[in-house]
Amino acid sequence: MVFEFLKLNIDVTDDYFNSIYPEAISLLARKHWTSVSVAKSASEYLVERPGARVLDIGSGAGKFCLVGASHTKGHFTGVEQRFKLVELSRKLAESYSVRNAKFINGNINAIDFKSFDSFYFFNSFYENIDTINRIDDEVCLDTKLYHQYSTYIVGQFTALPLGARLATYCSPFTIIPSCFKLQDSLSGGTLRFWEKIEDNKAFA
Repeated sequence: MVFEFLKLNIDVTDDYFNSIYPEAISLLARKHWTSVSVAKSASEYLVERPGARVLDIGSGAGKFCLVGASHTKGHFTGVEQRFKLVELSRKLAESYSVRNAKFINGNINAIDFKSFDSFYFFNSFYENIDTINRIDDEVCLDTKLYHQYSTYIVGQFTALPLGARLATYCSPFTIIPSCFKLQDSLSGGTLRFWEKIEDNKAFA
């Protein structure tokens, strides 16, 4: 019923939603997975029109994409390095008939952002610095990767067309190019909504 409730905009608690996951994955939710309320608010902003293409940068167990795809009429794509989490996300999307969510197993620096209209970023690279709270040992973590990935997405954001939208959650301002303007914030300022409002030529 969890996805039917989301489609009907009926409140769903995180405990209820997280019960769809294996226990080991559910236990990671408080630290690593987006809450249902934040996912709903962010997806509403990112899906400006039906069919909007949203990229979740570091989709983890797929929670943001699954919630957003059920709550809006957008198409959600999650990119995640950990194959086991991607496999789990795909199985959940199939089991619950969430057809407008898909998941890519890969590195963010292989993704062309111009294929998408809007983006969600929940400080995905911080695990490379905060290794004590790492999800697992499946991928290599390194401080250098944090800076490498951050530099890549800044370049990709800068090259986007006017009107591109971005939602960041518990994330640093350093990944926001100056051509983006803050539109609104929620959750005590931890959830921020951005839009590209200036042409790249202004920064040439």
